Amino acid sequence: MSDLDDTIVAISTPLGSGGIGIIRISGKTAFEIVSKIFRGSKPFSDIRSHTINYGKIVDFWTNEVIDEVLVSKMKTPNTFTKEDVVEINTHGSLIVLKNILLLITKLGARAAKPGEFTKRAFLNGRIVLSQAEAVMDLINAKTDASLKASINQLDGKLSKALSSIRSKLIEI
Repeated sequence: MSDLDDTIVAISTPLGSGGIGIIRISGKTAFEIVSKIFRGSKPFSDIRSHTINYGKIVDFWTNEVIDEVLVSKMKTPNTFTKEDVVEINTHGSLIVLKNILLLITKLGARAAKPGEFTKRAFLNGRIVLSQAEAVMDLINAKTDASLKASINQLDGKLSKALSSIRSKLIEI
């Protein structure tokens, strides 16, 4: 099994107490896993793609409520990784995030390595290498100028300019 065949999960917000924490799941079994722990006004399988739904995350084995959440369901290929993706917006308590993350890993996902969501986006053809690099630049931007440069690179302006130059060189 390659790293692209499994389902990954990670906390996507900075660690520490806050109002909101986000857990992201990506991969072939993301929907199956979340359908086992999400309780909303309709079953997870009936939720439309690219919508946000209110409900609760419930421990699969004990039926104990872990937190009230908002769940975003996003079907492939229209996601960052070009895989099925679920984002769970929880309260930002570290213990809530840890308990949900642990529950998801017990149901078959593995903890994502740093940068692995972006790596999958690159390997699945969603972004090119310069855009993958721009994600980290954007996260670390400290000035308006560096932010603007990162956004332009993420938007593909650098790769489009390089492609144009490459075409002209090949033509020559």
